[in-house]
Amino acid sequence: MTQNLTILFDLDGTLVDTAPDLMGAHNHVMKKFGFPQKSLKDIKHIAGRGAWIMMQRTFRNEIKDEKLKKEMVKEFIDYYARNINKSSKPMNGVIDFLKWAKSNKILMGVCTNKQERLAVDLLNKINLSKYFEYIAGCDTFEFNKPDPRHLTNVIEIIGGNLNKSIMVGDSEVDSQSAYNAKIPFILLEEGYTEKSINEIPHKTLIKNFLNFEKIIEKYL
Repeated sequence: MTQNLTILFDLDGTLVDTAPDLMGAHNHVMKKFGFPQKSLKDIKHIAGRGAWIMMQRTFRNEIKDEKLKKEMVKEFIDYYARNINKSSKPMNGVIDFLKWAKSNKILMGVCTNKQERLAVDLLNKINLSKYFEYIAGCDTFEFNKPDPRHLTNVIEIIGGNLNKSIMVGDSEVDSQSAYNAKIPFILLEEGYTEKSINEIPHKTLIKNFLNFEKIIEKYL
């Protein structure tokens, strides 16, 4: 029996353009606490590693009070959870590709540094969760990307084969995760990162998911 292919996906900036809602939550917090707001471009540069690190990167040296930081992160998560799918949309070509992959019995999972409950809620609300065998957030295990076990655990849970698995993401964190897990990495351009595509190791580069099945067919 031929082993099915497994594809793991990052969430923010890969499967779903979540930056508008992340910006909404971020700027709500900054306005409420009296600090400068950020543009969509700024948010995309700091959004790839989960809420805590995202907010730490925006605090920089301006906010040093640890209690205040925790209050602001809590406010961010609370507001974001209430407004998680206001403007977030699947990336171009994602839905058609997921349908194709499902019809070809490809196993699929999500490995994100978003909290699991937020990832599941978002994917439920935009009707994408049905395509995935498993959704793992930053708090699903005791470790998260770029630790390779975030990927390898999901592959094991969904019954995949490490030697027939691929990671798709948009940042250096996803790339490092795939490299650490020793699986091929496909990079989506214009991701949620400050790095250029030349600074992010990858096997294949894509602009979107239109005709993505042509690339994946090579792995079947």
